[in-house]
Amino acid sequence: MATSNAPAPTAAGASLAALLSATGRVLMSALFLVSGAGKLAAPAATLATIEAAGLPLPMLSYGAATLVEIGGGLLLIAGYRIRLVALALALFAVATAVIFHAAAGDPNQMFQFLKNLAVAGGLLQITAFGAGPFSLDARQGRT
Repeated sequence: MATSNAPAPTAAGASLAALLSATGRVLMSALFLVSGAGKLAAPAATLATIEAAGLPLPMLSYGAATLVEIGGGLLLIAGYRIRLVALALALFAVATAVIFHAAAGDPNQMFQFLKNLAVAGGLLQITAFGAGPFSLDARQGRT
């Protein structure tokens, strides 16, 4: 069994970590909430993008993506069932990158592709380590 040479966390350090965890969840959720709101504000444009990507059942795909982004963003802020929510959002971010941003010759699309992968990486960190003490999961005794 490996041991750590790191000093034990202080109360101030633990409070800071809790605050950073909650702040990180709020900041990360903004991406999903703004994107979901954009889909609600411009459904025709979103449906055209989905159709152009060749996804089956564009209306169902639109509804599912909007629900994942808005519902997932709100659950991420609340810290509710965070490991499952963060994993679902990470998979969604990777799928979105592959389906919509895989044009390697277009620098903007490559940037969007890499941004989605980075977001997925952050979400996998949340999946691994949980929501922290400022969350509904912590209030309900889930870690």
